[in-house]
Amino acid sequence: MPSNQKKNIPLLPLRGVIVYPTMLLHIDVGRERSVFAIEHALANDHQVFLATQMDLGLENPEKEDLHRLGTLATIKSMTQLPNGTYRVLIEGVQRAHWSAYQEADLYPVVNVQGYEEEQEKDAETEALMRTLIAQFKRYAKNSNRISDETVETVEGIQEAGRLADMIASNLPLKLSAKQEVLEMTDVQDRLEWLISRMYNEQEIMELERKINERVKEAMERTQKEFYLREQLRAIQTELGDKDGKGIEIAELRQKIKEADMPEGVLEAAERELDRYEKIPSVSAESGIIRNYLDWLIALPWSHATVDQLDLAKSEAILNRDHEGLENVKERILEYLAVRQMTNSLRGPILCLDGPPGVGKTSLARSIAESLGRKFVRLSLGGVRDESEIRGHRRTYVGAMPGRIIQGMKKAETINPVFLLDEIDKMSNDFRGDPSSAMLEVLDPEQNSTFSDHYIEEPYDLSNVLFIATSNDLGAIPGPLRDRMEVISIPGYTEQEKQSIAVNYLIPKQLQEHGLTKSQVRFQSQAILELVRYYTREAGVRSLERKIASICRKAARQILAGDKKSLTISPKTLQVLLGKKLFRFGQAETVNQVGMATGLAYTTVGGDTLQIEVSLSPGKGKLLLTGKLGDVMKESAQTALSYVRSKAVDFAIDPEFHEKWDIHIHVPEGATPKDGPSAGITIVTALVSALTEHPVRREVGMTGEVTLRGRVLPIGGLKEKSLSAHRAGLRTIIIPKDNERDLDDIPESVREELTFKLVSDAQEVLDIALEEKK
Repeated sequence: MPSNQKKNIPLLPLRGVIVYPTMLLHIDVGRERSVFAIEHALANDHQVFLATQMDLGLENPEKEDLHRLGTLATIKSMTQLPNGTYRVLIEGVQRAHWSAYQEADLYPVVNVQGYEEEQEKDAETEALMRTLIAQFKRYAKNSNRISDETVETVEGIQEAGRLADMIASNLPLKLSAKQEVLEMTDVQDRLEWLISRMYNEQEIMELERKINERVKEAMERTQKEFYLREQLRAIQTELGDKDGKGIEIAELRQKIKEADMPEGVLEAAERELDRYEKIPSVSAESGIIRNYLDWLIALPWSHATVDQLDLAKSEAILNRDHEGLENVKERILEYLAVRQMTNSLRGPILCLDGPPGVGKTSLARSIAESLGRKFVRLSLGGVRDESEIRGHRRTYVGAMPGRIIQGMKKAETINPVFLLDEIDKMSNDFRGDPSSAMLEVLDPEQNSTFSDHYIEEPYDLSNVLFIATSNDLGAIPGPLRDRMEVISIPGYTEQEKQSIAVNYLIPKQLQEHGLTKSQVRFQSQAILELVRYYTREAGVRSLERKIASICRKAARQILAGDKKSLTISPKTLQVLLGKKLFRFGQAETVNQVGMATGLAYTTVGGDTLQIEVSLSPGKGKLLLTGKLGDVMKESAQTALSYVRSKAVDFAIDPEFHEKWDIHIHVPEGATPKDGPSAGITIVTALVSALTEHPVRREVGMTGEVTLRGRVLPIGGLKEKSLSAHRAGLRTIIIPKDNERDLDDIPESVREELTFKLVSDAQEVLDIALEEKK
């Protein structure tokens, strides 16, 4: 019988589950709409309407996708699981159907009309109940799927409707059949339907029993065949006939003996070989064990190459392959010197940090050659799965070792040079954190017993010379960065790029394009212009691409018969490559009011930064544009506060902030910019705009400013100095505390730049501003 209607009840769509009245059930909720519906119900009367989806694949079902009849339920409790979903304890109250579906805020609500079941039983109902209970007991006895406690509970139920629902929930019915039971509001219809279904289940169980007996007979026959085969193998062994697996086992045993494994690994290998010998070849586990044994045999356990501890030869190889990079070369030669003195030094973990194209990967190859070691490269860009590092457990289908162990197998020695390329590009997700797994690889205190999930036995990585490369040191997690010795490679100077082009890039591209030095000749001035006007980078990749483009065009002209040889001059460059792409020299041709040149550090090297300040009549509004980060916005506000506090000292109207709106803009608005080192640049541009004193065009600056005008030290001075040199600046203003970093700047750059050390913003203004025109 229909009962009173309830309005605005939160609706919870269910997938693959039916909840009957009086039924207590845990369900997991992960959909956002469903979570909001449950939270609303908990905040009110704890009631929610449960309706099952017709299509289980729908993520966000609409009203036409839901069954009209469902269950009005009460939420007992809700807890959040570690995977982000919620586990909700729900108790069914009564059958009901919904109407007036509508979306309320973030979840649907409906009006609910419930059905009250009659509690009085007549003789026919009592007979149906007894029949159903008897059938259920018989089913429970034959199926072994129903516990004795459930049977006792069913026997104690006195209400016909509750009895039918309880039995329906314990039968292996399809979802459509369970929904059909839910929609039967007449109790007698429900009892009759279940009795009929129980008879069908009994017949199905009888068929299952017969099938199981046939399968058992087949399994016994297979076991008998296996026993006979084993007897046959034993007979063949006694007769000296080692056909089939016997020969394979003998070969594996010999290979294990020759692999020179540590004692613990040797025991594990022999144990697995014994298992492999006893398992039939047709077994799936046989292939898994054989693959595991192959990996144990193929891994180098003791074989090592002899280091070439000849410092002069190693230095010659490093100088032959790389221009500059003195700090890196010096560190490698130091390692070789100590190794020669002690002959027992563990391999260091080096991290070559710098922008793309500066030769980090090729430098690692040269280090391997100078040491006489094997070279292995592992690209970590985009690695998200921890098993990529540690391997899969052998219980998984298609399991294999991690890429560290795969690299060691490829190297065939225990002391290769192992390059971990792009270590800053690793990331993590639900499959684990590979950077954390890498901690064990790179920690000298742990990597002597590195554990791979597939190999399962400790593997010694302490003799490996690990070299990592990165473009952005800040993207490497702190604990991982702490395990490595970081060597910074900021980029090349103009002179170094010319030398690299002459000694490395041009000969390489001529050979790749089938040209000779007599067919294509590069003038030194052309190479200089190629560096200045057609490339702007810290490395030399773009320079190599431009040289390759020239070689392609030269090859075409020579084959066409237009010319037998080609001399690349500054004029020829414009014909082959088009107009100049970049302007070399100072960013501005004349001194500007309200514009200052700052120096910035990016993951691809240093760069110059133009900061503009414009004033317009207003009420002191500060507008910041140019896609600035939070730190840079705070630097601008700090600079403005400092200028206001010193307005009288700078001969500025103290009330300027009430008369003028200030707009600070950093061009190239599509490029994100952040960091505190633009502080003194913003102060200079502000004071210039307010006093109308022009800023000297040849001056660049970098430094963080405080509210008191102190200039604090910054990072990346070498990269910033190289960018200033590329831009043609002549005077660089830097914090006094960065004086220690001047030694890192190449001498050729220091000779052409004048560095001004400052500790106060007033000193910056004295250097950067000129008198009014």
